Amino acid sequence: MVNIIVVLPKTEDAKGIRSVLMKNGFQVTAVCATGAQVLSQIQDLNDGIVICGYKMTDMIYTELHDCLPDGFDMLLLASRAVVNEHLCGDIMSLSMPLKVHDLVNTVEMMCQTVTRRRRRERMKPRQRNVEEAALIKEAKELLMNRNHMTEQEAHRYIQKTSMDSGTNMVETAQMVLFMMK
Repeated sequence: MVNIIVVLPKTEDAKGIRSVLMKNGFQVTAVCATGAQVLSQIQDLNDGIVICGYKMTDMIYTELHDCLPDGFDMLLLASRAVVNEHLCGDIMSLSMPLKVHDLVNTVEMMCQTVTRRRRRERMKPRQRNVEEAALIKEAKELLMNRNHMTEQEAHRYIQKTSMDSGTNMVETAQMVLFMMK
């Protein structure tokens, strides 16, 4: 599920957008009237989409955009003149009056982008701390000395054993050190 927050100065308008999105299968996390409310809502969220108008009661969309953490995308709903005048590369925009299918298709595309970004983040190798890297290095050196392996062979052995046993490489390195010392 992608977190979607709708922020418009008139709460009725924001609820209307929420209703359209929910009828089309999207889950709306929050409806807000001010940028401050949005910033409060996103504190516990990692990523998502903020759908907003040009001007809230406490800030304009560029100020809100500057306050959003990485992982949040913005969809600006504004008049054609505002959209054409304030083009910004990383803010999606739709001009008013809004067509439902344009809104739904744009939000769907943005949700797919957030999902792909999440998947890419999960696929990144986890960064090990210094102690964990030292344990793996020590286990590799022990395997190299005792079993006459190259560094690549020792690394591959720890990696394969880790995958076969369902443990992570650090736990496998600890096991190698315990068994061979």
